Amino acid sequence: MRLKASGKGLVGVDITSATVKLIELRQIGSRYQVESYAVRPLREGAVVERRIHDMDEVVSALTRAVQQARPSSRNVAVAVPSSAAITKTLTLPASLNDDEIEARIELESDKHIPFPFSEVAFDFQRLGLNARFGDQQDVLLVACRQQDVSQLTDVLLQAGLTPAAVDVESFAMERAFTELRHQLPDVSGQEDCVALVDIGANMNAFHVLREGRIVYSRDTVFGGRQLTDEIRNRYGLTLEEAGLAKKRGGLPEDYQHSVLDPFLDTLVQQVGRSLQLYYTAGRKHEVKRMVLAGGSSVIPGLAERLSQESGMDVVTANPLQRMKVSARIDVQTLAGDAPAMLTACGLAMRSRA
Repeated sequence: MRLKASGKGLVGVDITSATVKLIELRQIGSRYQVESYAVRPLREGAVVERRIHDMDEVVSALTRAVQQARPSSRNVAVAVPSSAAITKTLTLPASLNDDEIEARIELESDKHIPFPFSEVAFDFQRLGLNARFGDQQDVLLVACRQQDVSQLTDVLLQAGLTPAAVDVESFAMERAFTELRHQLPDVSGQEDCVALVDIGANMNAFHVLREGRIVYSRDTVFGGRQLTDEIRNRYGLTLEEAGLAKKRGGLPEDYQHSVLDPFLDTLVQQVGRSLQLYYTAGRKHEVKRMVLAGGSSVIPGLAERLSQESGMDVVTANPLQRMKVSARIDVQTLAGDAPAMLTACGLAMRSRA
């Protein structure tokens, strides 16, 4: 089974360990308008490291998100985790057409895909003629296990939605990054290297992008849930109350010193370690700027601390900054959720990809 191709009017749905996020974009000229969106929480343990463990809980949360957003389209794009996908650039004869490329991939699948072809969902895209050999073409192959695709499409179908595209998280983030570039100060050229730090509930993902493409990634099991749990346990709050307090403040005087600072110390150290490993891996292009994304990227003081430690300009991602917003959406609420909408936004942008 091939990964399904996209069509027009896609709704992006991003399923993470803490929330289900949905956004619908409409293209107006070269810009987008946010038509609808929703963010709904998930019970802890329903999704672990991007893998769905409680199908009913995820379907219920997505159904509530659809009811809240009321999108005009039911065509949805979702993404498999980057860790679950295999991407390779193949060099094949330029004379091969799409059917012949597909047949060649199937015939030589054991060279490129480390599991039985009968269990594979795959797609490919022509990248053009090979730079060295004019009679060869470069073809991007993307493959994952069929069960990963089926699990996501089953969630959509049970929530009354139509699976229209299955993407890979890294591709969606690259697509959304085209909107983030306008936030970066003093961008001197497309070759600038930018660190994108996506801080979720249980994990933080460190990516380096060059010319808009991810060239290095590292995941660390540490995220905003650790801070939420510490607030909840120390101050006797519910999970929801602790989550709100984490972003808005209003906690006792000892919070900064005894809770927030140790958390920020650990997170800043991990980002620094990821940056160090990027250079240790032999990467020669200097990272000059940093963008923070994810639901925990808005923790007060985080951007400032990372800027001090790294010496870089650090901004919080807002992929929706240049977009118009439908009159029925609360702009202030949307702005607060925007840093966490990066993947969902990139999925919804597939309508023109």
